[in-house]
Amino acid sequence: MKFGVTVAPRAADWKLFVDLERMGYDCAWAADSQMLYSDAYAVLALAAANTSRIRLGTGVAVAPVRLAPVAAHSIATINQLAPGRVFLGIGTGHTAMRVMGKDPMKAGPFRDYLRVLRALLHGEEVDYTLDGERHDIRFLHPDEGFIDVAHPVPIYVAADGPLALKAAGAYGDGRVCSHNQTKARLQKSLDAMREGATAVGRTLPDDFHTAALTYACVLQPGESMTSDRVIDEVGPMAAATLHYWWELYQKDGNTSTVAGRCRGLWEDYLAFTEKMETPAPKRYQQVHLGHCAFLPSEERRFITEDLIRATGGLVGTPDEIIAMLREREAMGLSEITLLPAMSQARRNLGDFAEKVIAKY
Repeated sequence: MKFGVTVAPRAADWKLFVDLERMGYDCAWAADSQMLYSDAYAVLALAAANTSRIRLGTGVAVAPVRLAPVAAHSIATINQLAPGRVFLGIGTGHTAMRVMGKDPMKAGPFRDYLRVLRALLHGEEVDYTLDGERHDIRFLHPDEGFIDVAHPVPIYVAADGPLALKAAGAYGDGRVCSHNQTKARLQKSLDAMREGATAVGRTLPDDFHTAALTYACVLQPGESMTSDRVIDEVGPMAAATLHYWWELYQKDGNTSTVAGRCRGLWEDYLAFTEKMETPAPKRYQQVHLGHCAFLPSEERRFITEDLIRATGGLVGTPDEIIAMLREREAMGLSEITLLPAMSQARRNLGDFAEKVIAKY
């Protein structure tokens, strides 16, 4: 099991990546969300120039806001600063687009986006369509120090739906999902990715990377899962699931992803959002306030033990957390990446490194 951290990047605090390397984490993902955080690539450049071991990448980059050649160029630039320890996490923009009132990228365009990315990051020429015109493109100066495509940049695809999973199998080197998933669901996802790989004459490699975005907090003796300290550290990430459920509900009334044990909580949260001061047409702005970075005080009451358990939060004693990790590793996960409240990140992640990773 590899241990990663997802950071809601703040340019003024790029040294957090240096601290993560010192703590012993294997990799650090910079979240990419243009209306929420600092620019992921700018922060990654600072991190790359000031670290020597930790792997660095986007967690995850937002396909709809950057042309595929631009995304390839940006991560290949980071790779020039940290050759061989850079990866590209990429997704359709479930949060980054919805905080602008837009939908994520559709599966078809996303598949072609991944095709172009993979070719460019392997130093190949590829046909690319822009504004309805198709042309062949390639990096013209790959050996002049501007970018690095000689050292592989793995592509980790954020995918859950069947079409995105097949695209991940066709063009990705790994897949990242959110929170805890059952063994059956993980295996079904791997089957879809194998099918996608076969369709393009590829075999899904044995080392295909499987990562899950989650959160953790090591409990102190006698401490409850909903103590003020725990909520301070994990609240933003737990609340992000409520934001996701809300977005799906707004789209078509879909509540199929709402965990059964959280149905009552969900009804309370929905009533809470309907009373927000922000007018309904742009309520997504208020719903996503603090998304994964900090928890608005009025949302604290929604961080319950049921929500933490339903979203797979690694909250417990060191031995309890290690047991959860062993179970997930046996299910087929090769990495968990933690996203704590940014104000509590050093304390939360240092505690986890000392009490969990060191014993794992």
